[in-house]
Amino acid sequence: MPILNWIGKEKVINHHLDVPYKVLERKYDFYDDEQYIEEKYYENKIIRGDNLEALKALLPQYEGKIDCIYIDPPYNTGNEKWVYNDNVNDSKIRKWLGEVVGKEGEDLSRHDKWLCMMYPRLKLLQKLLANDGVIFISIDDNEQANLKLICDEIFGASNFISEMIWQKRKGGGNDSFFIGVDHEYIIVYAKDKTKQNKKWRIPYSKDYLKRYKYEDEKGRYYYDTLSRPGLNNPIIYDVECPDGSIIKNGTWQISESTFKKELEMGEVNFIENKNGGFTVVHKVRMPEGRVFRSILNEVSNKDAADEMEKIFGSKKEFSTPKPVKLITDLISLSANKDAIILDSFAGSGTTAHAVLNLNKEDSGKRKFILVEMEEYAENITAERVRRVIRGYNGVEGTGGNFSFYDLGEPLLIENDYINENIPLNKIREYVYFMETKQALYQKNDNYYLDSYNDIAYYFYYEKDSITTLNYEFLRKIEKSAERYVIYADVTTLSEDELLKYNITFKKIPRDIARL
Repeated sequence: MPILNWIGKEKVINHHLDVPYKVLERKYDFYDDEQYIEEKYYENKIIRGDNLEALKALLPQYEGKIDCIYIDPPYNTGNEKWVYNDNVNDSKIRKWLGEVVGKEGEDLSRHDKWLCMMYPRLKLLQKLLANDGVIFISIDDNEQANLKLICDEIFGASNFISEMIWQKRKGGGNDSFFIGVDHEYIIVYAKDKTKQNKKWRIPYSKDYLKRYKYEDEKGRYYYDTLSRPGLNNPIIYDVECPDGSIIKNGTWQISESTFKKELEMGEVNFIENKNGGFTVVHKVRMPEGRVFRSILNEVSNKDAADEMEKIFGSKKEFSTPKPVKLITDLISLSANKDAIILDSFAGSGTTAHAVLNLNKEDSGKRKFILVEMEEYAENITAERVRRVIRGYNGVEGTGGNFSFYDLGEPLLIENDYINENIPLNKIREYVYFMETKQALYQKNDNYYLDSYNDIAYYFYYEKDSITTLNYEFLRKIEKSAERYVIYADVTTLSEDELLKYNITFKKIPRDIARL
């Protein structure tokens, strides 16, 4: 498999391991048409902050649990007029490159910078993705070839699904010197393509379903192709009947193989007709949905701009947002009604809009997580989601909720000491995840975290005092387990005593692992 190299790659290939783990600071909750300050902690999240750090902050709760990821990263066009600042010369990125890549960063081409920026983010996205999850990445010709190669490296070339072409522009003028480029790409990878156990189909629209006459107990629609002229556009086959006679109607003749395939889709009855022969009455079952095509041309940039204008009364600062239907189709294609959808380059919030629309349409319970590093995360991204939830400009609201977060302080500070400004529950969640790779849902007030695989975990920590694992502490343990992992500042138990009671002692903070 071809491997892409660039200046600075060796500095970023494992940089995701060095990104500090920061806690998420909840700022407020929004439900329907009200904003709350008290703690609700909705599963829908909008996070304001650097997406590299935000992705790291999501790991304790979401590693291996995200069903669908859509990202629309900077295209690296060199056009500095965009909000996205696509030439990757944003001051935040320049500072990061200086810290991570060092002096080499001064000599990087804009393609080198883009690759350095994207690689660790894709590594974390791959960790967050569920085993049967998929990722969709929008891109154009500037970085399409480079993106494909690093995705092959991170997700595995065998997990490549498709490179779709989206026709973003329909007609109109174009000031290109050579060829007017009317398209972009959407690159699709699975976490593990062998775990994709269902056909990818887009549900038919309600208008399309009207042509089907009834619905069975499993929710499958059928169309009865009766033989009488003028009724339901009947399909009458030229076919050998059970008595050996041949129907020669001429309405529609099809091959034997096609006829057999049609029979597999529904129920067939042979009805004697007035000529003494038989007519085939075929009840056809509708397929699960329409096949998704690799060329997408139903909606364009203009549709997206019109949506922004209808929501905000102007197109705001986004000249190239994505249309809601485009993202809706991608989510419908690959994710079920309970899916968690992540967008770490959230922009104007189209992904959340698509999730909310889908949930309203089919009573789904999909959740969204948006990450946006720019300041407009509140006044554009979150504001759009608020308006979609409560309704805007004659469009009925979807209902729904979200919690808004900022990135907080790092959990571990210099020399890996625990940051005492961090709430204790966040420290407990982190420690438990590092031990089990499971989210901690227990809200115990004592030192017990939870049990996993018959191992009981304890975090014996006090902010203002030294904790000691001794017999006095052991007498407080009520949870019975085969083994125990106990964190404390020190222990007075010998190695033989720890072995006797099946205890693994871990010293705070030395033995707290890093993500």
